[in-house]
Amino acid sequence: MIRFKNYVRAESLEEAYNLNQKRSSVIGAGMMWLKVQNRIKMTLVDLSGLGLDEVEETDEEFVIGAMCTLRQLEIHKGLDGYFPGLFKECTRSIVGVQFRNGATVGGSIFGRFGFSDILTCMLALDTYVELYKGGIIPLKEFCSQKFNRDILVRIRIKKDGRRAFYASSRMAKTDFPLIACCVSATDDTYYVSVGARPAKAELAVISRKEGEDVKELAALAADHFRYGTNFRGSAEYRKHLTAVYVKRLFMALDREEG
Repeated sequence: MIRFKNYVRAESLEEAYNLNQKRSSVIGAGMMWLKVQNRIKMTLVDLSGLGLDEVEETDEEFVIGAMCTLRQLEIHKGLDGYFPGLFKECTRSIVGVQFRNGATVGGSIFGRFGFSDILTCMLALDTYVELYKGGIIPLKEFCSQKFNRDILVRIRIKKDGRRAFYASSRMAKTDFPLIACCVSATDDTYYVSVGARPAKAELAVISRKEGEDVKELAALAADHFRYGTNFRGSAEYRKHLTAVYVKRLFMALDREEG
């Protein structure tokens, strides 16, 4: 179990940022994965007093505070109204309701975990991260950055008219995904996000043409990614699953459109 010598409930983002510049400090989000590590750190910095635990909806976007829980994503009526069933699907297999009541969106995104359903889902949308010092940048750009000691403040999802579906394959219901896929679409473009390869999610952008065979498009999308082998499955099997699931998601989007 991880242990800390000091605990600080930050009174401002500036205080939290300054404390976090020391390598011996850790920003505490939901502490769901962090607490199972076996190490000692000097200072735990708590952001829970900074009002970052709300989902705000405007005409242009959803603004999700970094301390919002995965359960809040799962049951938020505004998100479910704009992206029907999407966040319920990408969260429902993450351990259980008790876990999702503790795990935070900020922790899931900032960690850029290979197994993250949340990162995979949000990458297929028009999503941006708001960093305290780094400003607002696209999630795709954030995913390619090296880890630093900035603070993730909010996640912003633009209302650009995309429709989206999510699917994952697991060896057991609440296990980490063997592969995770999210596909969104505009009039002429598919946005395909694939995670648990077992590396972190990446995005492929596929042009849509009327009458194109979805099986061929799905195979083309699967070719955009590199896959690895671990005890859950081989690289070849992951690539096969990606083509299968992406085809299903393409078909679901086309049915909805029709």
